[in-house]
Amino acid sequence: MLYLWLKALHIVAIVCWFAGLFYLPRLFVYHAMSEDQLSRERFQTMERKLYRGIMMPSMIATLLFGIGMIAMNPGLFATGGWLHAKLALVIVLIGYHHLCGAQLKRFARDENNRSHVFYRWFNEFPVLLLLAIVVLVVAKPF
Repeated sequence: MLYLWLKALHIVAIVCWFAGLFYLPRLFVYHAMSEDQLSRERFQTMERKLYRGIMMPSMIATLLFGIGMIAMNPGLFATGGWLHAKLALVIVLIGYHHLCGAQLKRFARDENNRSHVFYRWFNEFPVLLLLAIVVLVVAKPF
């Protein structure tokens, strides 16, 4: 029963984390387009609160609940090639999360040199990761 609770909490944490991963780059789009100081300051506050208050705790919870599930069922490593692929994509996702954090710091220092178009494309990357991860978990193709 504990395993199912961990799985449910893992899924909730993933949903919260991805909400932030989708929304923060969208804020970057609008921030890059903003022309007045008041707007830039408002976006900096929103970005910081989203990253620190939602994304970081959600990422940590996702990882802890996932580690808990693996600890309860270590046999998955022996039979689940899909799990190895999923974990590799999670590592890439963590890297993307930290890229968002680095970009947030650039905006906070008013050092952004990228256009809103860049951030529109940057915003699509987690969608591809989510698609691949869900397919691996549900279909378990190998």
